[in-house]
Amino acid sequence: MIIVTAPGGASDLEDALGLERQDIRVAGTPDLLGALTRNFAGVTLQDAQNNPWQPNLLYRGYVASPLQGQAQGLAVYVDGARFNQPFGDTVNFDLIPDAAIEAVTLRDASPLYGLNALGGALVIETATGRSVQGIEGAAAIGSYGERDISLSAGDAIGSFSYFGALQYREEEGWRDFSPSDLVNGYIDLGFDGERAGVHVKFIGADTDLTGNGVAPVELLAARRRSVFTWPDNTRNRYGRISLHPWFAIADGLRFEATLYRQRRKAATLNGDAADIEGCEADELEGLICLETVGADEEEQQGVLTDANGNTFADVLAGSDYGVLNRGNIKTRSEGILAQVVGEHDFAGRTNRLTAGFSYDSSESEFSTSTELGELTDERSVTGLGLFIDQGDGSIAPVGLETRTRFWSGFLSDTLPLGDTLTAEIGLRYNHARVRLIDQLGTTLNGDHSFSRLNPGIELDWRAASGLTLRAGYSETNRVPTAAELSCADENAPCSLTNFFIADPPLEQVVARSFELGASGSRERGAWTFDWLLSGYRTTNTNDIQYVAADIRGRAFFRNIGETRRQGVEASMKARRGGLQLLFSYAFIDATYRSAITLSSPANPEAGEGGLVEVAPGDRLPGLPRHSATLSVDHSGRLSGRGFTIGGDVVARSSQYLVGDEANRNSPIPGYVLFNLRGSVELAGGISFFGELRNVFDRRYETFGTFSEVDEIELVEAPDASDPRALGPGAPRRWTAGMRFSF
Repeated sequence: MIIVTAPGGASDLEDALGLERQDIRVAGTPDLLGALTRNFAGVTLQDAQNNPWQPNLLYRGYVASPLQGQAQGLAVYVDGARFNQPFGDTVNFDLIPDAAIEAVTLRDASPLYGLNALGGALVIETATGRSVQGIEGAAAIGSYGERDISLSAGDAIGSFSYFGALQYREEEGWRDFSPSDLVNGYIDLGFDGERAGVHVKFIGADTDLTGNGVAPVELLAARRRSVFTWPDNTRNRYGRISLHPWFAIADGLRFEATLYRQRRKAATLNGDAADIEGCEADELEGLICLETVGADEEEQQGVLTDANGNTFADVLAGSDYGVLNRGNIKTRSEGILAQVVGEHDFAGRTNRLTAGFSYDSSESEFSTSTELGELTDERSVTGLGLFIDQGDGSIAPVGLETRTRFWSGFLSDTLPLGDTLTAEIGLRYNHARVRLIDQLGTTLNGDHSFSRLNPGIELDWRAASGLTLRAGYSETNRVPTAAELSCADENAPCSLTNFFIADPPLEQVVARSFELGASGSRERGAWTFDWLLSGYRTTNTNDIQYVAADIRGRAFFRNIGETRRQGVEASMKARRGGLQLLFSYAFIDATYRSAITLSSPANPEAGEGGLVEVAPGDRLPGLPRHSATLSVDHSGRLSGRGFTIGGDVVARSSQYLVGDEANRNSPIPGYVLFNLRGSVELAGGISFFGELRNVFDRRYETFGTFSEVDEIELVEAPDASDPRALGPGAPRRWTAGMRFSF
């Protein structure tokens, strides 16, 4: 059986970080994100939204995130199909059915993985009836209204196989007004003969997630469950069908492909504070105006208007105004990845040559609106039925159609160079076209094309039994998304749900990576040891960053010159009987390499006009320099019953706040978390499991930025003035449930 998982197939796997199905389910219920954090110190999850299914996933200083505005730097593949959503290249983890996952690999940067693979690629392989047979299920309850039910079943009958999985998850959320629920489904039907086969796969998701994000530091100190402003809700409906044919062309030569078609509907609703109040100018008395942070007195306010140019009366008489930002997107996309793989004897070893191409096409319909609202005592926003449409475009409705076309050709060769030396050679040509069609006028119209040829090479030397050394170089690129291309004007900034305002050009990002490493395995007595060591340096040219504007909640994209990420990763796994220990450590030095001036008006250390001067060597914000993870699991039998017991220690060092690119403020402190888990067999195939996360109820934060609070009344902290806003980590919480397997 052959299922394409990524371009190049099995290339570059010797030093990849990997998870198996049992790793994802070790705590009881299937949990991909938890397994990544538990096993790889180089992976950090940020609670920018404070929702367990909407984290920013960081690896080597690059991010895969469901949030628009993040500079996506990791490529994600599910069974060979590109999973980065076409609109913004986001990665929506809530759409992935964890119960269906068979294996996951986190691979180093390589040109083979196409666009966005600046920091590497996350490759997910789903199960089939040949890889997983029988019936599995789990049901769990836990803190804060947690409910989790999963069920899967698969079998193979002759050449035919089937597999299906269903998972339902919900919780009330540990913070106020934060309920979420999601349903994921998966089906695989397959035929696998001796020389040909085909699989049909379907993935579906319906999710309703609330993530109320960061809160002022003084508000969290007074009452940690409090949220700043709300609601902040995202609803997704997603479906994807894919076809995976393969056949042997001749001995040692085969064709394999993935064809997919998907649909996604997303709706966002964000209640935010706004710099809106009664106008101060005598001639505008009785109207409401938008303030500009840091502007001169005579330019401080601009009167608010609707689509017809009508002004708004000050109906709240001194109460606080807010806004409801709404966004809707409908995306249709399809694509193909096809490759021919040849494996032939070369000087007594196997030469593996792969040639292929990929094509991804999408059409998206995007619309936004901003409704004026009242900020209540609970800091929710109640709409007033008045929709803002500023004549200068700073706040305006959007109607836009985007069309993207990505195609590429690639070649990879695993070439033996003697008995102990192997060269892995990769070459890929990427071409991208992004077209914008304004549905409300012509301002947003644009047509952009980007092309690049990326090379890569890695040398692997088996220096001794159980010891392999490697050295490599690769180039990758990321093209600006439609969101970035259409929000690149500081004079017409965008909100987090409204990216499309102006259309000056942005340059594509090019990353050049060097890597050295070693890996090996050894047996000593009853112990087996496997280890991996990597050192890397990646330099981005024309990096893109989302920069705060001088209007609250608005920002814009811009190229910021060069940035560099370099570091060391080390991991070791030790096994003896039923005992397994896994230790991993990651160090990352991520810095700006160009002198730039950025806007950060809420930063208390900013200079005149809310500007910060960034010097070469200043650290990129939002990234811990040191990360370490220790996991211990033991399985055995007691009184005739099987049991498992284990736990983790997860440590992350401090990080600078987003918006503090010049590193002038105190960083967010680091943290150490302890987690425990265990299970006991009750009867044949049935077991009880439990998990306790953050055992010592540590208060910690994983993300931080700045937010003005002095003009917003905080009942819990009435004298609050500190502009720091943090994403708090979850407190101690428990999960318990039953699991069965037949």
